[in-house]
Amino acid sequence: MFENLNWWEIAALLMLALLIFGERLPKVISDGLRMLRGLRAMAQNATSDLSRELGTDIQLQDLHPKAFIRKHLLSEDEEDALRKPLQGLFEDVKSDINGVKDDLTDVGKAADLSSPASTPAAPKARPAIDMDAT
Repeated sequence: MFENLNWWEIAALLMLALLIFGERLPKVISDGLRMLRGLRAMAQNATSDLSRELGTDIQLQDLHPKAFIRKHLLSEDEEDALRKPLQGLFEDVKSDINGVKDDLTDVGKAADLSSPASTPAAPKARPAIDMDAT
């Protein structure tokens, strides 16, 4: 979440928090940490209850429906049987995309070869005719 913050931005956020909360900042931080610990404990209790009810070892990541089905309901053979028809289709699409990429690269190279230096110069504009001179 905070991987793109540099130390100047972190210092600015700390100063902003100090301005907003003032002397209450340590209490606000401790309350936030206590709430976070409570949420983690509730999630751990829920996963342990679910694991006990289902009779399998469930991790928090396994609660995603796709991961749950893949890990607990399908065997490796069944998963391979489901993937096999799509694998050929994936390879066909991949080869088609690579062909289009190669064609576009060739077109780009051809366009670079026909740079403005190799094209004939545009005709010069005709001088304006002065109607008063006649």
